[in-house]
Amino acid sequence: MQAYEANFDGLVGPTHNYAGLSVGNVASLNNARNTSSPKQAAKQGLQKMKALHDLGMVQGVLAPQERPDIAALRRLGFTGSDNEVITQAAKQAPEVYRAVCSASSMWTANAATVSPSADTADGKVHFTPANLTNKFHRSLEPETTGRILRAMFSDQRHFAHHQHLPDNDHFGDEGAANHTRLCSDYAKAGVEIFVYGRHAFDSSKPAPSKYPARQTLEACQAVARLHGLSERGTVYLQQNPAVIDQGVFHNDVIAVGNRNVLFYHQQAFLDTTQKLSEIRRKFGDDSSLHFIEVPDQQVSVADAVNTYLFNTQLINLPNGEMVIIAPTECQEHAGVHRYLTELCQQDTPIRQVKYFDVKQSMRNGGGPACLRLRVVLNEQERQAVNPAVLMNEQLFATLNSWVDKHYRDQLSEADLADPQLMIESRTALDELTQILKLGSVYSFQR
Repeated sequence: MQAYEANFDGLVGPTHNYAGLSVGNVASLNNARNTSSPKQAAKQGLQKMKALHDLGMVQGVLAPQERPDIAALRRLGFTGSDNEVITQAAKQAPEVYRAVCSASSMWTANAATVSPSADTADGKVHFTPANLTNKFHRSLEPETTGRILRAMFSDQRHFAHHQHLPDNDHFGDEGAANHTRLCSDYAKAGVEIFVYGRHAFDSSKPAPSKYPARQTLEACQAVARLHGLSERGTVYLQQNPAVIDQGVFHNDVIAVGNRNVLFYHQQAFLDTTQKLSEIRRKFGDDSSLHFIEVPDQQVSVADAVNTYLFNTQLINLPNGEMVIIAPTECQEHAGVHRYLTELCQQDTPIRQVKYFDVKQSMRNGGGPACLRLRVVLNEQERQAVNPAVLMNEQLFATLNSWVDKHYRDQLSEADLADPQLMIESRTALDELTQILKLGSVYSFQR
């Protein structure tokens, strides 16, 4: 049976702002306190989704979270009406308030880890929402993420949903941003590669010293167990602590894989030679497997982080051609653009690069790969997906009109404390759940 790699992109939320909340994310910190454009951000994301749909890809939409998160503020002791809670929190704990306004769920590479039915013991597609314990503003997401995913993939004959891992740094899980899958064909069993930054229970192992390692080996192992993955189809790979300390907060900032290609920086991993040998052995037909290593002398780690060369999407078009979906920052950087141009002329499956303007996301630390969650589906599973979340001409037009109706052109840090923003956001999300036929997934609806 034919299978596809579908991309479900995060729809940017109405409170998209630059609060600089993510220590270890260079772009996020560099643009802290700048004025954002939620409307422009959402439209940039929709343009990318529509473009991939037009290329023949299966493309879906993943709804944003409710923000500001009033329920979280109430758990922290703020009381009264919703407006009073906002006023108290913004005045008494502005750092906390900025965090509960974050629109970071737009980066759905952190939403969950997904294993296709070809890899799992029960033959179902498995979803585990990421707990995102390392950052307070992101740790608020997993319960709602789980509800949204269950509303999108509801057929229990095909889909299995797990609770996120325990909310503790020992099991810090950042989702698909630290996970990739290689295979000879989407319909066949593949090799799932889990990338971690540290060992939670063994402090003698290598770890970064400047920035936190957000993913633990123990979290990776737990997700693999939950998904019923076999030892022969799983590889655990440690990220180089030195690159984490240079701003490579997730593996998808330094490496990206798809089908029979692993595209990575020379400094990306520890024990690279040994681990690539393990991947080759478990992959099986290594004659079709391509490891594309980018030398430091051609693209430095700093340039890779600044342009998000590796936070790109590797997609296979319906004709089999592999394409890189890259941010325009890669095109604007002379060295990176030269490298990509030369790459497409080499003997690899990658034949072309398509550039997209996602600057509103890039300025907050997320490129094209951050914006999407990959879900491999066979034809029966594809038919079982909630059809209202799949991109088409009508949905594209509807969502653009929805953005025009509900989103602000500009949003400053001071604007976050406006109680009217909460009303606008809830009104928008309530309408969105009807457009996408999600039901009552948000706290204010329950």
